[in-house]
Amino acid sequence: MNRTLDERLAARTLELVDIASQSNDEAHIAGHVYALLEEAGVTVRDGGDNCVIAGAAEPSGRPLVLLAGHFDTVPQQGNRPGHRDANSIYGLGASDMKGALAVMIELAIERSAAQDTPRLDVGYVFFGREELPFKDSALGPLLEREPGLRAADLAIVMEPTSNIVQAGCLGNLNATWTFRGRSGHSARPWLADNALHRAAKGVSALAEIAPIEHVSEGLTYTEVVSVTQLSGGIARNVIPESATAHVNYRYPPGMTSSDAERKLHELCDPHGELAIDGNAPSGPVPQGNVLATRLLSLSGAALEPKQAWTPVAEFALAGVDAVNFGPGDPSRAHARDEHVRVAALARSYEVLSALLGAAPS
Repeated sequence: MNRTLDERLAARTLELVDIASQSNDEAHIAGHVYALLEEAGVTVRDGGDNCVIAGAAEPSGRPLVLLAGHFDTVPQQGNRPGHRDANSIYGLGASDMKGALAVMIELAIERSAAQDTPRLDVGYVFFGREELPFKDSALGPLLEREPGLRAADLAIVMEPTSNIVQAGCLGNLNATWTFRGRSGHSARPWLADNALHRAAKGVSALAEIAPIEHVSEGLTYTEVVSVTQLSGGIARNVIPESATAHVNYRYPPGMTSSDAERKLHELCDPHGELAIDGNAPSGPVPQGNVLATRLLSLSGAALEPKQAWTPVAEFALAGVDAVNFGPGDPSRAHARDEHVRVAALARSYEVLSALLGAAPS
C-alpha cells in the first residue's frame, strides 16, 4: 500500500470536509479548489456560477475524458468539522462526495506535474447544487456554456459507488397530490367530506403498487412509487377540506419524462389532483464506449445499474456518454456518521490513474 498516496488523499478529503458547502453556499469551496489547483500549476479557470474547470476543456485530437464532481452537500447533522482514524475520514460529505473531489484534485495535480505525453486528455469538472432539484443544478447550464465539454468521449461522474462502475440512472419525478373535501364539525362528519379519508384511500392504493423490474442493456432497474410526506387538518374537532401528499416516482432508463408523468397521472388522478413539481430524466446505459469498457475492466467488478438519479442524465442530455464511479459508499451518503475509507480513496485514484495513463506515486 502506498502510504504517501493514502496520507495525501486522506488529508485532502478532511480539508474539504471542513469547508462548509451546503447547496447554494459553494462559493468558498469553489474558490479554495481554484486557488490550490492554480498554485499547483494546473490549468484551471472559473466556469461561472461557482463552477471550476481544470485540465482540458475541449478535445485536442486525443480522446477526452471528464471527471465530474459536485461541491455541495446536504445540511449538516452535527457532523462537521470532520475527523479521521486509521481507516476512514468522517464528516459531512465525506462519502458524497468530498472524498471523490480529493481524488480528482490529486489526479489533476499529479498529471499536471508529469513530463510524459498523455494518451488521453482529461478535464475536471467541479459544480454545485447537485443535491437540489434537477432544475436548480449548476451542471446543465455549465454544459450549455461550454461546448468543448459536450465533445467529451466519456464523463465519469464520481458519485458514491464503492468503486464499482454503475451505468445509467433512474428518472426522479416529484409531485404534489392534493385531495379535496368539504369541512365540517367532527361531531357530524356525515355533513362534511373528509379530505384526509380521501387521502388515505389514495395513498393506500398507491402503496399496493409493487416494484416493477425493467431490464435495460442487460441491467435490471426497479421502478418504484412512494408517498414521502402527508399533511392536512385544521383542528381536532374539524373535518378537513383538503390534504396533500408528496409523491416520489423513480422510473427506469428507456422511459421518457413525458411517459413517466403520464403514468403517474394515471395512478393518482382517480383519487386527487396531481401537480408535477420536478422531473429529472433517466440516464441511458452507454453502448460500445471503449473507455467505459476499459474502466470496467480496471475496476475488477461486474457492471451494476444505478438505482438512483445522478448527473449522468445531464451529460446524456448534452450528448456525452457517462457512467458513475467513485470511492464513496452509497450506504453512508447523507448519514450522520458519513465516512469514506482511505483504502477506497486510494483504489479510486489507482483505477483512474491506470485509465488515464498516469502511474500513481
